[in-house]
Amino acid sequence: MNPTTRTNPTDTQAAAEALDAHVRDTIAWHFGPDTGCPFWLDWAKTAGFDPLNEVRAFGDLMKFPHFDDEHLRRLPNEAWVPKPYAGKPFKVFETGGTTGMPKQRVSWEDHLTDYSVFADRLDDDYFPQGGNWLMLGPTGPRRLRLTIEHVANRRGGVCYFLDLDPRFVKRELAEGHADTARRYMQHVIDQAAELIRHRDIRCLFCTPRLLEGLGERLDVAAAGVTGVFIGGTHMTPQVIRFLVEEVLENKAQLVPTYGNTLMGLAVARPVTADDGYTLTYYAPQPRAVLRVVDPGDTTRTVAHGQWGRIELTTLTKEFFMPRFLERDEAIRRQPHALYPWDGVGDVRPFGFETKKTIEGVY
Repeated sequence: MNPTTRTNPTDTQAAAEALDAHVRDTIAWHFGPDTGCPFWLDWAKTAGFDPLNEVRAFGDLMKFPHFDDEHLRRLPNEAWVPKPYAGKPFKVFETGGTTGMPKQRVSWEDHLTDYSVFADRLDDDYFPQGGNWLMLGPTGPRRLRLTIEHVANRRGGVCYFLDLDPRFVKRELAEGHADTARRYMQHVIDQAAELIRHRDIRCLFCTPRLLEGLGERLDVAAAGVTGVFIGGTHMTPQVIRFLVEEVLENKAQLVPTYGNTLMGLAVARPVTADDGYTLTYYAPQPRAVLRVVDPGDTTRTVAHGQWGRIELTTLTKEFFMPRFLERDEAIRRQPHALYPWDGVGDVRPFGFETKKTIEGVY
């Protein structure tokens, strides 16, 4: 399919209507006296408006202020547990945590739902049913540890893992210990190469930098890898071209994604040389929505083709988070035939051109 193909306007309208209905259901759940979580029920008491009666569509979420992520650091996890989930053990997933106490999100099934949808859309020719996986990425408190294994198992394979602590790498780089960071990353790559040599591994999850390093150790495609699911916030068309043409030699499929603990997984439209290897990601709507907003007036969505800051709204029964300003910026892109809602293109750290960002293993 041509990656620039736009969706039918009827599909876009249907997606918008489905989103509005999903918003109503989500608000009814999180603010309902029998289903809401302690945080949102307490918040509504002093909100100045009635979410249950005044939020009827996605646009009505503009009544909410931007979500303060400090709540996810300071408050106990139990503050986010909806009443029907009370007493049911939950998992705790963390964000990067390189700037202090990490944000934490509780989860029961959301992480599995997000990645089930993704797994079912993978191309069998490149991510074969029954093929084994290797996760060459962050484990620890990240939800990736469980979700990549879930993808592998859902597609009939097993998953091999490496221990990787990206926080350590970022800290070493920030403190000027580039040699330590380099040796640690090489240690990880050495383990990956050994596993690929001795196990039948067809699919990888990898970060761009680690895939590049792995390609310096062995011929990835010749070793039997046919599909690579790649994650990393800042990937330029030049990086994608290098990975597709030089590292994978056009023999394995590269599937770029943009995801985090608070959103889930946004999948890129198919990348091709004809499209200049540009990246556009589409949120898992209606469970999560990405807007590209004017940094000076975040109530305003920028025009298609314009740069702005990414605003995330998460809408599931397990977690409601309205209007969170991500630390990323992007170009607002048109809907696509596969994803009939706006996309975010050329994602990079917010203020990328004016400040230095340490990305470590990414």
